[in-house]
Amino acid sequence: MRHVDFTPLYRSTVGFDRLFTMLDTLAQPDNGQTYPPYNIQRTGEDAYRISMAVAGFSDAEISIEAHRNVLTIKGEKTEEQAEGSEFLHRGIAARAFERRFQLADHVEVNGAELKNGLLHIDLTRNIPEELKPRRIAIASTPAKAKQIEAQPTVN
Repeated sequence: MRHVDFTPLYRSTVGFDRLFTMLDTLAQPDNGQTYPPYNIQRTGEDAYRISMAVAGFSDAEISIEAHRNVLTIKGEKTEEQAEGSEFLHRGIAARAFERRFQLADHVEVNGAELKNGLLHIDLTRNIPEELKPRRIAIASTPAKAKQIEAQPTVN
């Protein structure tokens, strides 16, 4: 994919720097990062849920941080092996991971829950009242009739 240069747009826009930065990062390859797999679903008008498969991780080994419209989820597995045993096959991934999600403005993290190997993170979009569209009434004033009186001319 080609890199798009947004420099000409910087001259004629104000306050869209973050948008252009996000577009730049979307154009860059993700280096094939597919672990851990996740789903993003809409659960309501302004509600969302991220579900991430984190089998084998406990809640103490996962950290979630929301900072400046970026949600970061990190998992760090502590190596534990029973005394006197060894793995003949290791198919359950236990590697560390870090996933970042760009959140839109006014999207807040409500909470997280680890259940049956899935980490569920609930999000809501709370738009402040002053930013919501509002209807503006048009006041109509009664039209005043203008009367033009001719001045009589004296001859």
